[in-house]
Amino acid sequence: MEKESLTAREAGLLNCLDCNLLTTKGEGVLQMRCPRCGARLHLRKTNGMARTWAMLITSMILLFPANLLPIMTVTYLGEKEPNTIIEGIEHFIQSGDYFIAIIIFFASILVPIFKVVGIMLIMISIQKRWKTWLRHRTLMFRVIKFIGRWSMLDIFVIAVMVALVNLGTLTSIKPAPAATYFAAVVISTMLASNTFDTRLIWEGA
Repeated sequence: MEKESLTAREAGLLNCLDCNLLTTKGEGVLQMRCPRCGARLHLRKTNGMARTWAMLITSMILLFPANLLPIMTVTYLGEKEPNTIIEGIEHFIQSGDYFIAIIIFFASILVPIFKVVGIMLIMISIQKRWKTWLRHRTLMFRVIKFIGRWSMLDIFVIAVMVALVNLGTLTSIKPAPAATYFAAVVISTMLASNTFDTRLIWEGA
C-alpha cells in the first residue's frame, strides 16, 4: 500500500520568500520570522492573486497605447517623422535588415502578448480549478518569468539610437510617448509574475 504524500503546507513547512530557507510552521504563523534572514514568513504570498490580476489588467490596458502611439520620432533635415513599433519593423524590412526586424517583432510584439495571455490562462485555470496540465502550466510560467528581462530590448534599441544618431539639425532620434507606455507594460508584467505564487496552480487542482 502506497504511503499518501503530503504537501509542504500539510506537513507544516514554510519557505522563506527572501532567502528560500525551509522552516517548520509554529504557532502564530503570521508573526513568524525566518531564523536566517529575519523576513516575515507566510504560507503563501499575501494577496498574490489579487495583485497579479491588478498588474495583468494594467499591462493589458497599456498595451494599446504602447503599440498604437509613436515609439520614437526621427528628425531628418528638419522634418519630423514619428514611428510606431510596426512602422519601425516595416522600415527595417524595407531596408533589408530582416534579422533586426525579426528581433524587434518578437521582443516588442509577441513576447508581451505571450506573457499577458500566458499569465491570464494560468490565473483562469486556478480559479476554474483545472486538474490537467499542471506541470506544463508551471513550466510555462517559469518561461514567462525568464524571458521577462528581455522585454526591454526595444527600449534599449531606442536608447542606443538616441545616443548614436544625433547630428543636431541634420538627423536626430528622440523617444516618443509609446516608449513610456511600453516600459510600463514590461514593468507591469514583471510585477505580475513576481507577485504570483506557482504553488497555487497545484493547490487549485
